Amino acid sequence: MPISSSYYSRLSRILPDVVRHYGTPFHIYDETGIRETGRLLIDRFSGIPGFREYFAVKALPNPAILNIMKSMGFGFDCSSIPELVLSRNAGAEGEDLMFTSNNTSQQEFLAAFQNGGSIINLDDITLISKLPEIPELICFRYNPGTRRTGNSIIGKPEEAKYGVHHDQIMEAYQSMKNLGSTRFGLHTMLASNERNHTYMVETADMLLELAESISHEIGIRFDFLNIGGGLGIPYKTEDPPLDIARMASEITRAFHCFADRNGYMPKLYIESGRYMTGPHGVLVVTAINEKNTYRKYIGVDACMSALMRPAMYGAHHEITVFGKETAAKTMIADVVGSLCENNDKFAVQRPLPEIHTGDLLIIHDTGAHGHAMGFNYNGKLRPKELLLRQDGAVELIRREETIADLFSTLAFEKDILPL
Repeated sequence: MPISSSYYSRLSRILPDVVRHYGTPFHIYDETGIRETGRLLIDRFSGIPGFREYFAVKALPNPAILNIMKSMGFGFDCSSIPELVLSRNAGAEGEDLMFTSNNTSQQEFLAAFQNGGSIINLDDITLISKLPEIPELICFRYNPGTRRTGNSIIGKPEEAKYGVHHDQIMEAYQSMKNLGSTRFGLHTMLASNERNHTYMVETADMLLELAESISHEIGIRFDFLNIGGGLGIPYKTEDPPLDIARMASEITRAFHCFADRNGYMPKLYIESGRYMTGPHGVLVVTAINEKNTYRKYIGVDACMSALMRPAMYGAHHEITVFGKETAAKTMIADVVGSLCENNDKFAVQRPLPEIHTGDLLIIHDTGAHGHAMGFNYNGKLRPKELLLRQDGAVELIRREETIADLFSTLAFEKDILPL
């Protein structure tokens, strides 16, 4: 969807100055919008004591963003050692961290247990034997298989590499109880970018039902249920947004019904990344070339190394031509980068206002899985990241990559193994 009118108003007033100072391309994030979304989540789920958002670090792994999340009382969903390091550097410790990995190495487990530990969320029953120690609190990621449908991004649960099989989940908790764990969590993640609130409610209902069954069978209580991330945003203007109010109301009701039946209520955790930051970021680029062959191509000064979702998923990101917001869309064009790949396109056959060299294009909704999914194929360098702060100032929060950065791993001591 178009970025919020309030963000666009704030951004458009200062954009020429920002471009003059920093140059393009750059991602720029809106602190005000991020905080408003955080407060909305806290308010909507206030009926479930202990509700907590664990920000999915993979969505936007920048220290400045993580500091904002920490200041709102959020935890961090991590799946790698660097994500743990970033989160701990932001002040997170212990149960501020949810470590949900898959195909986990011994090195990763050791990192998750160090420096005050984290909540360990195991992806498979076989990983129990690989734990370096038995934690007081343990969680498992549940995969319901054919009992539940996924969505188009994650796919069918029975084909996903994630999670514990339904027929193994009871054994998993019994094993950890026998080994000495005394506190328990239950997690699932079945969808990505889901805007149907009913799907998320049904996911919560599924976990509540499973938690009730496990509690009765082996005599444990659950500290928390984590329904995962996957809360979607409308990338297209015509797409309806997720009805977060109805989702929260119906999930809250379900948690209270669980409490009435079982005499206790687990906390609710979610691990939103896209929903928290996606709409609050844009990629600003400059048109540098126009090509007219079998199609019209508008070449810009960034490529899919700065935003690969359109190439990877066929994802749609709205594009605004700065200064031509109300102009008629009389041009049909592909908006492209310079990578040596034909799918290096931010838009395909998109109706747009007439674009000329030097025009600024604002690519919407890049606040999640934008810069984070960048890469260096063709030797392309990822752009800088900026933060539009609440006080109206703009801060550089990551510089652009340099050729020296790209070549830094080529500086090493000669090492030959004679065979």
